[in-house]
Amino acid sequence: MRTDGRKVNQLRDVEITRNYTKYAEGSVLVETGDTMVLCNVSIEDSVPYFLRGQNKGWLTAEYSLLPRATQDRNIREAAKRKLSGRTQEIQRLIGRSLRAIIDLDKMGERTIWVDCDVLQADGGTRTASITGAYVALVDAINFMLDEGKLEESPLKGFMAATSVGIVDGTPMLDLCYEEDFKAQVDMNIAMTEAGEIIEIQGTAEEHPFTRDELDQLYDLAEKGILELIEEQKLELVGE
Repeated sequence: MRTDGRKVNQLRDVEITRNYTKYAEGSVLVETGDTMVLCNVSIEDSVPYFLRGQNKGWLTAEYSLLPRATQDRNIREAAKRKLSGRTQEIQRLIGRSLRAIIDLDKMGERTIWVDCDVLQADGGTRTASITGAYVALVDAINFMLDEGKLEESPLKGFMAATSVGIVDGTPMLDLCYEEDFKAQVDMNIAMTEAGEIIEIQGTAEEHPFTRDELDQLYDLAEKGILELIEEQKLELVGE
C-alpha cells in the first residue's frame, strides 16, 4: 500500500480544466493529485532569428515554480536573475516533448510560447506540465484554425507524460513527492498515443537498476500515459 492508498500501477486522480485564463489562445489548469500546474499557450507572429525567412514556426517553453508551491517558500528565480539548472532542464524537456508532436512547417513564421507555472507541487510537476500543455496547445491550434490563420492542423496526434520509479524495491507509477524523495530510481517518460517514445529520463539514485526493472517501469509508464490521453480526449472531444 502506498502513502496515499493507491495501487502501484494507479495514477493519481487527474482533472483538466480548459479555458482557465481569459487571454491566452489556450489555457489549462491540470491537477494530478495535489500537484497543480497552470499551462498557458500563446502564439506570436514572429520567429527567432535563426528561422527567419524559412516560413517555419517554432515552439518554446518556460517553467516556473511559484514561491509557495512547496511547503517552504522558494525565492523567485527572477529575483536571483538566473534560472536554475533544474528549471532550464524542465523547460527544454517540455519544449522537446511538444515539438515532437507538431509539424512546425505548417505554422508559418509564428512562435508558440508554452508557459507552465506550478501553483502547488507534490511530485510530477514536469510531466503534469507536458500533459496539461498538450491540451492547451490543441485549444490554441483550434483557435488559429477558427480564426482562419491556419489552413490545417499541424498536430500529429495525442501525447502525454508521467513519472515512474522504484520505491523500497517496488516499481510504481506516478510518484507523489514523498515517494519521489525516497525513490531508488526516478524516471520521467513522454510518449505518443501510438506508443512512440518522445523522451525517457531515468536516474538511479542509490544503486543501478536492471533491464527487467526498466521494462517494468516502461510498462507502468505506458499504461499511465494511455490513461492520461483518455483524460485529454474526454476533455477535448468528449470520447
